[in-house]
Amino acid sequence: MSAPLIAMEAVQRALYARLTASADLMALVSGVFDDVPESAAYPYIVLGEATETPDNAHGRIGRSTSTTLHIWSQYDGYGEALAILAVLVELLDHRPLDVPGLHHVSTAFEFSQTLTDPEPPGNIRHVPVRFRTRTEQP
Repeated sequence: MSAPLIAMEAVQRALYARLTASADLMALVSGVFDDVPESAAYPYIVLGEATETPDNAHGRIGRSTSTTLHIWSQYDGYGEALAILAVLVELLDHRPLDVPGLHHVSTAFEFSQTLTDPEPPGNIRHVPVRFRTRTEQP
């Protein structure tokens, strides 16, 4: 397989594989989704938005992909979502990642935020978390 010119899909596949392979994480959530089914039970994680920028160096073709994961919970307070966040950071921050067709350089935690959905019934907690993954063509 030749190296992809766009890294976003390969990075998303690698993140999904890492997350769903974790027994610790899957014990905390009902699933990891790209498209959330109507029947999904809280809490769950959604593979969200991504941005990609060139990250070339010394004749190497590289990409920097920033991916947002969304933690959704109906727990009273943020305890459940923050426990899930801690596992995500443990699984991804500064850990090697198998990105199909690309050489993984690094993955780093960038950002997280706690939010409460204001729409009725107002009991949904949302924690977006962003990771930056740097890759190069082999």
